[in-house]
Amino acid sequence: MRRPDAASFLRDRRATVTAAAAVLIVLAGLGLAALRATAADPAPAAARPALTVTTALPQRGALPLTLVANGSIAAWQEASIGAQVGGLRLADVRVNVGDTVKAGQVLATFAPETVQASLAQARASLLEAEASAADARANNERARTLANSGALSASQIAQYATSAQTADARVAAARAQVQAQQLQVGFTEVRAPDSGVISSRTATVGAVVGAGTELFRMVRKGRLEWRAEVTSAELGRIRPGARVQVTAASGAILDGAVRTIGPTVDSQTRNALVYVDLPAQSRNGLPAKAGMFASGAFALGESEALTVPQSAVVVREAFSYVFVPAPAEGQQRVAQRKVQTGRRVGDRVEITGGLAADQPVVVTGAGFLNDRDIVRVAQSPVK
Repeated sequence: MRRPDAASFLRDRRATVTAAAAVLIVLAGLGLAALRATAADPAPAAARPALTVTTALPQRGALPLTLVANGSIAAWQEASIGAQVGGLRLADVRVNVGDTVKAGQVLATFAPETVQASLAQARASLLEAEASAADARANNERARTLANSGALSASQIAQYATSAQTADARVAAARAQVQAQQLQVGFTEVRAPDSGVISSRTATVGAVVGAGTELFRMVRKGRLEWRAEVTSAELGRIRPGARVQVTAASGAILDGAVRTIGPTVDSQTRNALVYVDLPAQSRNGLPAKAGMFASGAFALGESEALTVPQSAVVVREAFSYVFVPAPAEGQQRVAQRKVQTGRRVGDRVEITGGLAADQPVVVTGAGFLNDRDIVRVAQSPVK
């Protein structure tokens, strides 16, 4: 077979290259036509909104003014209950921490033998003094009858009178001693000075304690108070009687009232104490105990505010935003606006800046939107 010469080979190669170039030109033309057709028809993009949303107009209304503070729950008053006699042994302890007691209730008893013996001795001394006094009074009467007979001198008669008076004084002293010993017998029973709740106990059966030793501590009346720390700048906004909602660390919610405001401001913190009376039971049944940390909100009245539903506010990167309808080129789009928020009450949020009162905002679906997204509004703006 004859081998192709160089000229034939070059002709065949040129023909192949020319055909491939023609195919590429045709394909490029078809692609360009498709791109032009796509650019000329925007309907598919408009037919695919990002989300179906609803809108609402901001509302004006009165919102409560509050002042938030922190503090601790404490006993309204604590009573220290101690031993009134010394050197006696505790024979019985009848209450423990947390027990509710009434005024006059016996909390503990001391062994009474020692004071009972002292009482018996005092009574014997009284009898002896009364006998001596009777004899002295009899001698004084006899001396007085002999005053005119000259059998006794005036000084002797005066001496008998003095002896009678001294004997009467000794009787009075002995009687007082008996009364004192009777009180000591009564002090062997430790009684509650008021109604309340036992908050601490150091009394131990068998212990011998001295007079004045504390045995129990009691929260008087079971009353608690919240001691709120308020800055001196805010102090003038609070008045006695103002309502306060206190939330304890346990979750207990209590509705209290301001009893009084501390007369001084701490020189280090520049805070003053506000004393708030608390009820015996919390609103939700959870416990509130003395010593717990608690926060609270003082009710200071009401003021007019512009509010939107809470679901309309989106927090991103520590800033608050709302989305407002912004139609463009026949499409329903939304615009993202930064707003300043204030108080929150229920499902409403106060808007203090960045939004006009007549500007509707997206309510449902706001958290899934971005600036300039295309949306479908399910209904016209409503309140």
